[in-house]
Amino acid sequence: MSRYIAIIDYDEASGLYGAHFPDAPGATAMGATEEEVIDNAFEALAEWVADEVADGRRAPTPRSYAELLKSGEHEPGKGGMVATIPLLLESGKPTRANVSIDTGLLETIDEAASRLGLTRSAFLASAARDKIKASA
Repeated sequence: MSRYIAIIDYDEASGLYGAHFPDAPGATAMGATEEEVIDNAFEALAEWVADEVADGRRAPTPRSYAELLKSGEHEPGKGGMVATIPLLLESGKPTRANVSIDTGLLETIDEAASRLGLTRSAFLASAARDKIKASA
């Protein structure tokens, strides 16, 4: 899984956090909290890369933090915290997958999905997305 570095700044005037990606120019996100801007950055990166691919371009290879520092594009202590954001590109095409899950866990998944008005597949896909986002 590719991870892109996001630089996150806080704007005191607006009270908002903003994120940008040195390796995905034009991909930006905003949020009222650090958690919200990181969540929004996850979506912004995926949309930006999907647009690049749709336009016939390849997604740029993300650089490591060491490479970013070496380039001079980011200096520690000069504003902005750094987060790594995983790239999740969805194709929109469902596919079957055979997975093994404990029977009791599967029953609990089905109950939770039913309470939320979701199918088992939608529930599991949502849980997987949330787990990937949390790994940022």
